[in-house]
Amino acid sequence: MSEHLLQAEGLEREYRIGPEVVRVLRGVTLMVEPGESIAIVGASGVGKSTLLHVLGTLDRPTGGRVLFAGEDVFARSEAGLARLRREEIGFVFQFYNLLGEMSALENAMLPALLQRRPASEARERAIAALQEVGLGDRMGHRPGELSGGEQQRVAIARALVGHPRIILADEPTGNLDPKTSEVIWDLFVQLQASQRVAFVVATHNHELAKKADRGYRLVDGRAVTWP
Repeated sequence: MSEHLLQAEGLEREYRIGPEVVRVLRGVTLMVEPGESIAIVGASGVGKSTLLHVLGTLDRPTGGRVLFAGEDVFARSEAGLARLRREEIGFVFQFYNLLGEMSALENAMLPALLQRRPASEARERAIAALQEVGLGDRMGHRPGELSGGEQQRVAIARALVGHPRIILADEPTGNLDPKTSEVIWDLFVQLQASQRVAFVVATHNHELAKKADRGYRLVDGRAVTWP
């Protein structure tokens, strides 16, 4: 059997708010295979974002482990975790997180530049990624000149530029109308096939989540198979 790409084992995450301890994750166990899409469903506030942040090493778990290609990632140093994020993981956020003063092309180039690729290679990768998501004619536009769906496409292209093995998307259609949301999800499906990249998408939209290969629902801080 092939090695899991990403695996969570008994993940726990709690926060202290004054004297109160809030347990958000209470033993989440799940796995993602190379090139597959996983939906994480649940209402707002159940811990979907927290889970993605831990899986993507943006936040450390209180307990449990995250394995990437069999490696316990939190055994790494902070520099090692940063390198993992740069080289293996792409992120797509609900609010796009684009830099307003930069063009779509310049925004998309950033991951390759952070990998210390030559500017010419970063530009070449960004052009290819923007064409892949259907924005070949909008590369010179700044975020403020693009629609919400177009900005999300730029964010997806930026995630692809680093050639990650997995992309974590946190409510990527939460700010989009239903028709545009469908287009973005169909784009994920297309990229999963063409790029052989795995996707983990957190969403409260059950109809869109059914497009994923498999799903988990967060219930009382744990992941249960869905539907």
